[in-house]
Amino acid sequence: MQIFGVDIGGSGIKGAPVDLDRGDLAQERFKVLTPHPATPDGVADSVRQVVENFGWTGPVGLTFPGVVTGGSTIRTAANVDKDWIDTDARALFSERLGGLPVTVVNDADAAGVAEVAFGAGRDRRGTVILLTFGTGIGSAVFVDGVLVPNTELGHLELHGHDAETRASSKAKEDGDLTWEHWAHRVQKYLAHVEMLFSPELFIIGGGVSRKSEKFLHFIDGLQAEIVPAQLQNNAGIVGAAMRAAKESR
Repeated sequence: MQIFGVDIGGSGIKGAPVDLDRGDLAQERFKVLTPHPATPDGVADSVRQVVENFGWTGPVGLTFPGVVTGGSTIRTAANVDKDWIDTDARALFSERLGGLPVTVVNDADAAGVAEVAFGAGRDRRGTVILLTFGTGIGSAVFVDGVLVPNTELGHLELHGHDAETRASSKAKEDGDLTWEHWAHRVQKYLAHVEMLFSPELFIIGGGVSRKSEKFLHFIDGLQAEIVPAQLQNNAGIVGAAMRAAKESR
């Protein structure tokens, strides 16, 4: 069974049909740059471009980089235009995609769902936390495999700062930080999250998961196991498709 997944990020919007039996992309993904400003209309047009590239006509699952309540209403917009707040995302995307059935889910939650089903969190009990490091920091918290949605732990205050402004991939790039310097910031952030939640496992997702050998060995002093996401930066696409398939049954 295949369902289309789209991952909307602060810098790029990427999508592909997903093979739900394998938990992997059925075709090579197609990516466009996120428009700036990332307004609802601009992002919806970019999503249409991604979906139309494949000639897709079935259900579509989409991630969003913020809190999504009721499966549709956007509550926060830290790394996209503030006009998203209170937008009915399901209605907007469905209209722009010619009436296709649409499902919208928080981006990190989608990545976490995919990793727990097919990746590093599979068959793991207890508390598992996936953290995506990109334009911001997204989070997905699971207790015995059950998702606690919309946790947004990237916005925890750490040493007087919003954590993602210090430890995201964007913070590394903007500050021209070495991998070691950035890893020490990530370590402080993980220690803070561990103090609050005492997880058995941290899964590190986002684009940096492809480069885990450059920084994970610098992170120590935590009780939790720390591993890179196995689905790497495709996890959001896969998780979005999984959520759409669940709703279309």
